[in-house]
Amino acid sequence: MKKERRTFSEWFKDIAGIEGDLKDTLKPAVGYTSGNIMLGGAGYPISMYHQQYLTYVEGLSTKQAGLISLIGGMWDAITDPIMGIISDHTRAKSGRHRRYLLIAVIPFMIAYIMKWTSFGISDTGNTRNIMLWYIAGTLLYSTAFTIASVPHTSMLPMVAPNYFQRTQFLFIEYLMNSVGQVTSFILTALILSEFDVGTALGSLPNPSHADTNKYMLIGFILAVFFAWPLVYCYFHTSEPSSKDMPKMPINIKFIVSQYVKVFKNRAFRQYFLISLCFMMCRGFYSITDQYFMVSVADKYSLFISMTIVSGISEFMGTPINYMLIKKFGKQSCGKILGPLMVVGLFITSFITPNTPSIISTIIIVISSICYNFGFSGPDFFIVNIQPDVTDVDEMITGERREGTISTFYTLFRKMINSFMAYIVGASIDAFGYNPKITAPSMQSARTIWGLRLNFSILPTIFAIITLITVWRYTMTKRDHEQIKALIKQKHEQGEIDIDDEEKKRLEVIAGQKWEDMWISKPDASRLMTEV
Repeated sequence: MKKERRTFSEWFKDIAGIEGDLKDTLKPAVGYTSGNIMLGGAGYPISMYHQQYLTYVEGLSTKQAGLISLIGGMWDAITDPIMGIISDHTRAKSGRHRRYLLIAVIPFMIAYIMKWTSFGISDTGNTRNIMLWYIAGTLLYSTAFTIASVPHTSMLPMVAPNYFQRTQFLFIEYLMNSVGQVTSFILTALILSEFDVGTALGSLPNPSHADTNKYMLIGFILAVFFAWPLVYCYFHTSEPSSKDMPKMPINIKFIVSQYVKVFKNRAFRQYFLISLCFMMCRGFYSITDQYFMVSVADKYSLFISMTIVSGISEFMGTPINYMLIKKFGKQSCGKILGPLMVVGLFITSFITPNTPSIISTIIIVISSICYNFGFSGPDFFIVNIQPDVTDVDEMITGERREGTISTFYTLFRKMINSFMAYIVGASIDAFGYNPKITAPSMQSARTIWGLRLNFSILPTIFAIITLITVWRYTMTKRDHEQIKALIKQKHEQGEIDIDDEEKKRLEVIAGQKWEDMWISKPDASRLMTEV
């Protein structure tokens, strides 16, 4: 009997685990995740180039450049929690979150341009004025990004309420992140190399003040490119109306109480610790990489080529992570791919200015593949468990607080990146690094050690701690499905059926005694009716 040829649609549905019509499933997922072209992509050129742009091009020290990022992180610590509370309490026909995507567009465009040009201020050599300009741009950028990112992340449990449906959305979200990152990377690389592919891939000159116009062009082009996904996401995402939602007071005491409640959730505490260690690992590595490539390995000419290798390696991990989660659960991708991240970081510690050029190149290539393919596992795991933590929070408090929970993902991601920028900048500065003296032969042994410490040794330590915390994470797919079912039963019937063994398991996940959680308490209105 002749075997029927399967269509691409049928093949993709099997791989992604999609049930029902492919179009009906993908359309809302693409609409929602289109916002990630900006949310996942806008920070990519900044994380790759901005710290070095401020030092090599605008003339600041590494410590001054780090201080600008630190101020941005402190501002995020104020605005992110407030935005989470505001979005959770917004009453509108369009829903609690969507409107903020449009509100963020104009300030984001202005801020993104300000991040990449001082419009001639740096030509004066006045460090104070340069600092003030970029501090203003950083504060505006942080505010605009927060207005968009916190509500967008908060929408996920609403638009994808089911366990595996969220994984499908997050799989497509990763693809959208890649669209934003890859496109912005290509545009940035072409502009820096003056649209010469050969220069971009193998002979990129070290950055200098002569590149100011190139970075200005980057700012204008990327500001426009990253603005449109927010508009598209607004018009292609559906969210339940919150117009009739009860009005609740918002004050400082209330805001503080909301975040104190969050830390009572053991699942959240585990999620927080995993995220913290992972971000510190990536922070040390990504902030130091250009300094290391310029002044230790002497391989900055290959920086764009290695970034391409890194991007491909990370992207290749995405479908593997997705299939691992589908078959073995959410922890599996972190457990299986994470060790490669450690290997990739560790081998770079063998590079010194005296290492033969060909050996340095081989190590850098292998490291780029292992590290980026490996870190995609813990990264995918962290993103996937965030909505599940929200459900545990509801089991404890009886409230849906997507904005409050998701704020910690955006807040600490941005805060840790900002603090890391200052810590690394101050550390390198303390070891005697001067951005105006870049040749490896001109660096002292102390400076070389400082660069290697920040680029290789400390990231390796935090990568190992990340792996340990991933292995210690408690909640499984079965646990989450039970939590969702119990919450639904409680809302519909006012009480639940559960045995003592299951209670103990949920106590371990929540870090709370059963009798202290909302899920265990009788429904007050139902009791009054019975009386």
